[in-house]
Amino acid sequence: MEASHLQPEAIASELKRLVEQLQAAGRTDLLLKALGASLLEELRIEAAKPHLSRLLITADFRFILQDYDYLEIELQPVHKAVYLLFLAHPEGIEFKQLGNYREELTRYYMATARWMDRQKILESVNHLTNPLDNAINEKCSRIKKAFSDVMDEYRASYYIISSHTKKHVNGSARIWYERLKVITLPRELVIY
Repeated sequence: MEASHLQPEAIASELKRLVEQLQAAGRTDLLLKALGASLLEELRIEAAKPHLSRLLITADFRFILQDYDYLEIELQPVHKAVYLLFLAHPEGIEFKQLGNYREELTRYYMATARWMDRQKILESVNHLTNPLDNAINEKCSRIKKAFSDVMDEYRASYYIISSHTKKHVNGSARIWYERLKVITLPRELVIY
């Protein structure tokens, strides 16, 4: 019977049978090739969802993991601003392109650090968006530590700003890579 005539449950059952045959034959390489890396990442996220907490971002910019007994992630205003920027861009941002997000990052920083001097905020944003400065890496490391301190590495990997490389092939032999930084937490788990 053709797959288009089957119910989703029947398709899943048939797929399971075929997967088991490939595994029994020791051909997980073919299974990976058939699924593709992007689908594999989607499946990884789907499998992790029951173990991930909703992230509540309060009006005063507290970051709270609702499903982990309302545990608060302690971050400085600059770290919160960086995090909010990356949350707002699920497609990812290249660090070398952060200058294009200077205004948006400034708005987030001004919102999270209302009492701070505007000039100091602007100086900090200039450091963060300067591709020759290491400030953005330092801030991402601090964010990673904040999440890693309260959960295992697997769960933390969804909340941190991590690398994602996209390969691009131009019509010619030219190949280039976008080295994007992303937060892979499904956005339906983020509550403002």
